[in-house]
Amino acid sequence: MADANETLDQLTVNTIRTLCMDAVQKANSGHPGAPMGLAPAAYVLFKRFLKQNPANPSWIDRDRFVLSGGHCSSLLYSMLYLFGHGLKLDDLKEFRQWGSKTPGHPEYGDTPGVETTTGPLGQGIANAVGMAIAERHLAARFNKEGRELINHHTYAMCGDGDLMEGVAMEAISMAGHLGLGKLILIWDDNSITIEGKTDISVTENTKAKFEAMNWHVVEVADGNDLAAIEKAIQAGKDAVGRPTLIKLTTHIAYGSPNKQDSSDAHGAPLGEDEIKLVKKFYGVPEDKTFYVPEEVLENTRKALAFGEGFENDWQEIFNVYKGEYPEEAGLFVDAISGFLTQGWDKEIPVFKPEDGPVATRAASGQVLNAIAKNLPVLMGGSADLAPSNKTYLSCSDEFQKEAWGGRNIRFGVREHAMGAIMTGMYLHSGIRPYGGTFLVFADYMRGAIRVATLMKLPLIYVFTHDSVAVGEDGPTHQPVEHLASLRAIPGLNVIRPADANETAMAWQKALTTVDAPTALILSRQKLPTLDMSYRDGDAGYGAYTVKDYGLKADMLLIATGSEVHICVEAAQILENEHNIKASVVSMPSWELFENAPAPYKDRILPPALTKRMAVEAGIAMGWEKYVGSEGKIISIDRFGASAPGGTVLKEFGFSAENIVKNVLEM
Repeated sequence: MADANETLDQLTVNTIRTLCMDAVQKANSGHPGAPMGLAPAAYVLFKRFLKQNPANPSWIDRDRFVLSGGHCSSLLYSMLYLFGHGLKLDDLKEFRQWGSKTPGHPEYGDTPGVETTTGPLGQGIANAVGMAIAERHLAARFNKEGRELINHHTYAMCGDGDLMEGVAMEAISMAGHLGLGKLILIWDDNSITIEGKTDISVTENTKAKFEAMNWHVVEVADGNDLAAIEKAIQAGKDAVGRPTLIKLTTHIAYGSPNKQDSSDAHGAPLGEDEIKLVKKFYGVPEDKTFYVPEEVLENTRKALAFGEGFENDWQEIFNVYKGEYPEEAGLFVDAISGFLTQGWDKEIPVFKPEDGPVATRAASGQVLNAIAKNLPVLMGGSADLAPSNKTYLSCSDEFQKEAWGGRNIRFGVREHAMGAIMTGMYLHSGIRPYGGTFLVFADYMRGAIRVATLMKLPLIYVFTHDSVAVGEDGPTHQPVEHLASLRAIPGLNVIRPADANETAMAWQKALTTVDAPTALILSRQKLPTLDMSYRDGDAGYGAYTVKDYGLKADMLLIATGSEVHICVEAAQILENEHNIKASVVSMPSWELFENAPAPYKDRILPPALTKRMAVEAGIAMGWEKYVGSEGKIISIDRFGASAPGGTVLKEFGFSAENIVKNVLEM
């Protein structure tokens, strides 16, 4: 005969399952099967292991939990409700409805206790790796003997689909290399995908695959065995030198007489008649929906008292720490609060025309290093391109296994994982991440950029080699559509500076922005530093005039990046040889310009000046808005070609002579 605790545990598990089924059924939309199979593991994790304070979901030393398979959101919402994280039962009844706290996939900021936005498979795993990286780095930086401010675990749940995604494999490989022993991944091994059994597309040995990537693997043969699940999670915590995969064999839609172990249960409600049969199998009232026995709620809400105790114990340690290490305590508060440490920008260089041409990627490297010396939360790296992206911090060491205090991350050739890991690092708090690659490879990490922008995270993407001026590497490495593609992401600030000073502005803007990521678009080739004697306006507003004739202008040339200098040269020719006054506007960022005050925008782009030409070494898409019906666009609306960069630019019409020719035709 089962004892009372075992009976209560099972009743709680079944309550979780029925809440998930009922939420999906009421919404007539969702994914009931996986939550039913994963409920025992979720219960054991939340009840026996998670160090969290439900009353303060932002407490810095909490364990992180990431539901990578975001389609299982009804499971997460049920757990957050039961364990006192601020959701109400009525919120579960509003699952997937307009304006509810329980959207179809978990969304960061919408729901207390949701650590990251998940849904696109695999990215949650990479987010969890980023959180584990942040935990190790902050622990190395701030912990003192007997005074540990940071010491927690990152747990993630994933499904078969997550492990098929390339981004997950990239991140898993990196986690094994770094020896992130406080990362535990629970794999819902139910052998079902939307299309049927997993063996229609995957027949690999996942256990051996993870072990080959330096992971510790624990197997649980029965996903309903609470004791075995507890033992497996503890084994993961004990494996301090390696991350752990728990291979949890479950049954999708467990207890459903007609849909268990079937793909039919993946993404559709079970139906009222089937739910009654399942509830009968579980031994709970068949005619009640959203039923939560009092003893279940009493059992799970004990987490509130435990959580308060966890945080109070930590606060006592921090109070002593502040007295013993006041300087470190101040930096710790700055880090986790997101404050920019005083004096962070005091060494940003100012560039002069007489200093000679400098590639904006090189200027970026100088600015980044000048900031990093005074902003210790700045941490990042490159997808195996640091010498080209100029993203290495000379003031710090590498972040490696057992050397977690370094701020230079070697992401390897893993662009997508890099983007998603940066997201996890920021969400953990305490770090301002950046990551670099060539602009043409922004495509590889677009999914991560999109979700980070949805979450309004102020990440910094450093994209160099920004146009066909890349030259000899040819069209595979020459971005043409990428600027337009990035500008199409709502909320992403794209900045393509024309010179070194605009590059410094771009870094300052990126770091002082708190609600949007920034993509820096930087040149490989050297560019002159602009003469500001004719300047009107502020680059921080996204556009300003670098050669200004005011109301006397006959023509307006608008450009970004390396093309600004060509326009300045063309304007000089137009004035000297043709008596045409062409003002030149540098527009490094459409997004910043659109947010500028309307009078400022009218000053930079006077409505009465309708003869306009936009010049950018990319596709024309979007420039129509700025040139108007009488305007013209010099662009590249085909793939590039292999040749020296200067030759390629000239052949595609990016020369002062061609701009002059087109102006005269207008």
